[in-house]
Amino acid sequence: MLTGAEKITDVVEKYPQSVEVFQKYGMHCFGCMAARFENVEQGAMAHGIDVPSLIKDLNKAIGNQS
Repeated sequence: MLTGAEKITDVVEKYPQSVEVFQKYGMHCFGCMAARFENVEQGAMAHGIDVPSLIKDLNKAIGNQS
């Protein structure tokens, strides 16, 4: 289960289906340099995204219901 502490690039590499969720939330930065260093929570906060909603949707996308 994702918590938000995972690096954005790690999530995308391990769960390619997460790209659609990131894009839905306006996070198109998963290919940028910052995505290598920022975790999901940091990236979402930088974009003003509701972190709990993003994490919930990411977990649904990868098959981890919370």
